[in-house]
Amino acid sequence: MKEKDRKDPSLEGQGKLIETLRLRFESNSNRHRAIDWAHVRKRLEANPEKLWSLNEIEITGGEPVVVGYDKDTGEFVFYDCSPESPTGEEAFARPAGPGVEEKKQAVR
Repeated sequence: MKEKDRKDPSLEGQGKLIETLRLRFESNSNRHRAIDWAHVRKRLEANPEKLWSLNEIEITGGEPVVVGYDKDTGEFVFYDCSPESPTGEEAFARPAGPGVEEKKQAVR
C-alpha cells in the first residue's frame, strides 16, 4: 500500500473508526467531562491524517480515547487507554491515579 493511501483512509473506514471512537468516548466520560463529542467529531472529519494516526493505534490493539483539549494548539489529546500494551509496543507509562489506566500516546 502506498504511503499516501495509508494516510488517506476511505470514507467507509473513517466512518467505522469515528463510530468506534464515539462509543469509547461515551463509555469513558470520566476521562473528558468538559468535552463535547460533536466538536471532536468535527475536528476529526476535517483532519483525516489524525484519523490515520488513531487508526494505526487501533489496528495494533490500542484503544485511543479523548482525554483532554489543548487550548494553546486547539487540538484534542488522545491517549491509548487499552488495558495491555498494543501489539509490537511496550508500555512506557503507568496509571496516573485511581481508575486511570492510560499509557501516554498523545495524538497531535
